[in-house]
Amino acid sequence: MKIRSLIYAFARKAARASAPSFTPPFTRTLGPLAACAALALAGCAMGPSGEPPAMPQPAHYGIDPQPAQTVAAQGVSQQFVTGAEPVPQWWTLYGSEALDALVSEGLANSPNLAAADHSLQAAREQLRGQIGGSLWPTVDALGFAQRQRAPAIPQFGIDNLQYEIFAGLIDVRYTFDVFGATRLNNAALASRVNVQAFQLEAARRALAANIVASALAAATLHAQIDTTEQLIALANAQADDVQKRLALGSASRADLLGAQQSAASLAANLPGLRQQWTATRHALAVLLGRTPDEAPPDLDLASLSLPAAVPVVVPSELLRTRPDIEAAEAMLKAAAAEVGAATAQLFPSITLSAALGQGGFSWPVATSGAGALWAIGASLTQPIFHGGALIAQRRAALQSYEAANDTYRQTVLTAFQDVADRLAALDHDAQALDATSISARAAQGVYEDTGARYRLGAVPWYAVRQSEQQWRNARLDEIRYRGMRLSDTAALFQSMGNPPVNPAMLGNGHSSDTAASAARGK
Repeated sequence: MKIRSLIYAFARKAARASAPSFTPPFTRTLGPLAACAALALAGCAMGPSGEPPAMPQPAHYGIDPQPAQTVAAQGVSQQFVTGAEPVPQWWTLYGSEALDALVSEGLANSPNLAAADHSLQAAREQLRGQIGGSLWPTVDALGFAQRQRAPAIPQFGIDNLQYEIFAGLIDVRYTFDVFGATRLNNAALASRVNVQAFQLEAARRALAANIVASALAAATLHAQIDTTEQLIALANAQADDVQKRLALGSASRADLLGAQQSAASLAANLPGLRQQWTATRHALAVLLGRTPDEAPPDLDLASLSLPAAVPVVVPSELLRTRPDIEAAEAMLKAAAAEVGAATAQLFPSITLSAALGQGGFSWPVATSGAGALWAIGASLTQPIFHGGALIAQRRAALQSYEAANDTYRQTVLTAFQDVADRLAALDHDAQALDATSISARAAQGVYEDTGARYRLGAVPWYAVRQSEQQWRNARLDEIRYRGMRLSDTAALFQSMGNPPVNPAMLGNGHSSDTAASAARGK
């Protein structure tokens, strides 16, 4: 009988677990007073609310108030539409099907985006696993069969014993989340999942902007290379002409050296432009998910339309449209929940356990009514001394929360700066492009007039070539500033963010009810 009692005690100890959680057993087990106390304590705030700090709302983004529109450069005056919502697929406003196809290809084939999306899905599954493992009882089946030998104890008259033990149990365990530690840990993880979702959206937007910027840069560099090659051809022809004039005595050696130096200087610029163009095309191919040797053909810079109206989100709404700010806010909520979870660890935890099964020294006994095993109990754990670890963990969580708070503020200020810089760049690009366009048109007029005078015999041929060089140089500046205006417009669209969306819909387009429920504390 002593051995049988030892065996049963061993089986009960091995099968100790928690009982399923639902309100009536909890109330009956702990009593009405304990239930009321638990409900009252559950309503206490364990940490910060996680609300982002109040940020200043500037009257306008930059040092100077933004104009209603830019100057009219090349016939287009861009309108700044204050208070308008961001445009999700803003690249379509350039009116280029080829550009639209490049962005679509990059968004579909980017390995970086695919990796970030898989990481987000993994984080969501981890969140579902944590919620399932913490908010529901754990139920496990335990079975074992064992043959043992006990040593002889002569003084008690006990000979060597050999016997079998058979047992099968269902173990149930549940820990009540009285002080919200489980709920807060789940909320913290849900907020971190939302951080990844917003970061994925930010990466998607950045990829689209980089594709557009790279395609525009490649088109601009291509046009610059074409114009530079024409300038080099004109400079070489001018040097040849001066050399012929030197042979005839109508030009000096200094004139020849000057013409050759000018041609060589232009030729020296060409390899650098070609290197930039090649590197840009390689980068664009990789952004599209291709190898560098499969870089797409360049866009026609002249065929691209400049968006005539660009939205300017007001500062208070910018906090809700930029994924980087939303990610910083989600990180702040996660840090606040972690403070609460660290605080809750200082308070007691209550666990109910239950076990039900069969056991015995033989299969017939183990499977009969005589082999029934059961156990039920409750345990209360109150941390008393952990060497200051729990207090230190709470202080660390508070410092992390303050760091997240400061990061949020810096992210907002950086976003304001980004928008201010883009608005100023567009205004200045329009002014520079307008000036260079006027200069290019004037130089072209001089070239055409000089050609007409040459046909009348009023000027020599090299004068026509010199006027063409001046026009091509002015045209080179015009191409450069047109490309900058197109690129800075893309950057401004990117800085405005997206219309507000539900973070649960980010990533692969599927809702994350589990994450949303955990964030609400359900």
